Amino acid sequence: MISKEVLSKYLPTIGVECHVQLRTATKLFAAVGNDATDAAPNTLISHICLGMPGALPVLNEKAMELATRMAFALNTEPEKFSKFDRKHYFYPDLPKGYQITQFEQPIIAGGYVQIEVDGKVKKINITRAHLEEDAGKSTHPAGKDYSLVDLNRAGTPLLEIVSEPELHTAAEVKAYARELYLLAKYSGASDADLYHGNMRFDVNVSVSKDPKHLGTRSETKNLNSFKSVEKAVEFEVNRQIELLEKGERVVQETRGWDDAKQKTFSQRSKEDAHDYRYMPEPDVPPTQLNQKFIDSIKVDMPLLPDDLRKQLKTLSLDAAAVNLLIGNPDNALFVNQLLADSGAEHAKRIANWIINTYDSDQDETVVSVLPELESAVLLSNMVAKNEISSTAAKEIWLQLVKSGGDPRAIAKQRNLIQVSDEGEIEKIVKSVLESNPQAAADVKKGEMKAIGFLVGQVMKESKGQANPGLAQQLIKKQLGV
Repeated sequence: MISKEVLSKYLPTIGVECHVQLRTATKLFAAVGNDATDAAPNTLISHICLGMPGALPVLNEKAMELATRMAFALNTEPEKFSKFDRKHYFYPDLPKGYQITQFEQPIIAGGYVQIEVDGKVKKINITRAHLEEDAGKSTHPAGKDYSLVDLNRAGTPLLEIVSEPELHTAAEVKAYARELYLLAKYSGASDADLYHGNMRFDVNVSVSKDPKHLGTRSETKNLNSFKSVEKAVEFEVNRQIELLEKGERVVQETRGWDDAKQKTFSQRSKEDAHDYRYMPEPDVPPTQLNQKFIDSIKVDMPLLPDDLRKQLKTLSLDAAAVNLLIGNPDNALFVNQLLADSGAEHAKRIANWIINTYDSDQDETVVSVLPELESAVLLSNMVAKNEISSTAAKEIWLQLVKSGGDPRAIAKQRNLIQVSDEGEIEKIVKSVLESNPQAAADVKKGEMKAIGFLVGQVMKESKGQANPGLAQQLIKKQLGV
């Protein structure tokens, strides 16, 4: 383990390449289904995916639209002119022997992502984002002397987003990866399903004692969770410092991540751009976006994470609570709609119910289905009018999000409606005071802690249905305090 003293001598510098699978119905250059989640191997393929002689790719216009959406999400606009190139390398899951990608003139040049770590806001600039087709998938069965290739993924449209090397800690990289995920999801550009590989992160890590000169970098590829992004960076920073402290050198290479061992491992030496022998793609003409196309997408852009953060902060929720809501677009948009339609009181109360169902182990809320807005507001109104207690409201909320229903009907079925009939509660209070003379005497002496005990006895006598606020008022009234 490297000491803090040694760590402080080095400046880690990290850049991130993120591959975002675009949410199109078909592939980037072929009229074949794009969702291979449950498909049998090699069933979503065509002559174009297989790179058959004479096969001509045709660009999917929807991919251009979604890339344009992502440009706006990255605080920039798409380039009106962009073109495709061929990137050559030879691997079994790339039948053509080259990948159609954008090299010299990508769809997005520039932009930035804003992150917040430890209360400090930082802007991470984007170098470029380019469209490209994905390769297939190779699997290597344990103990076998062969590999299997599935080309269902070959030709899937990807947008590769490349950051400037402006990140310096694992926490910053994790925050950046999470923000990119949110931008892709909120903009509608991608389903951003990390489990199924809709987003994959490559981290380029180097360390140096001289801030003006970068060290030799390694690239750890295909990370598909925020935790693995963070842990891979931490491991690489420590590994490289350890090598340099021993007088050894860092090798420029591609590395993989072993999640079970929580460590990176060497895969191959890192290629440079010239190794790929880039050349213009002759079968796909350059694209020219007109202003009308760009403007039509701009006016149709949905609310993005920062828009919602500003709205939700008006509810006086703490930053952690806002981040929990933002992490699930359905929840954040639900609360924002409540704020617009029903006001801050209801929006804040319901936001807290959602937050209180957060499961930190699963990193998500247990809310499976949000109730109708009207049902949520009705439940909130029942609390505001003291028809039910806040504890009862949480119980009813859990029922609503698990199986739906009418809040009032659920409250009646579970005997959760509070009794606010003053005459009826007065009788119960009188009985409780007669049965607990010592506690009553303590309250008269000014020992107000005892009043909590008496309210509890009223709640017990009423089987939890008495309005506790009214019960307390009536206790004070009868005792003359």
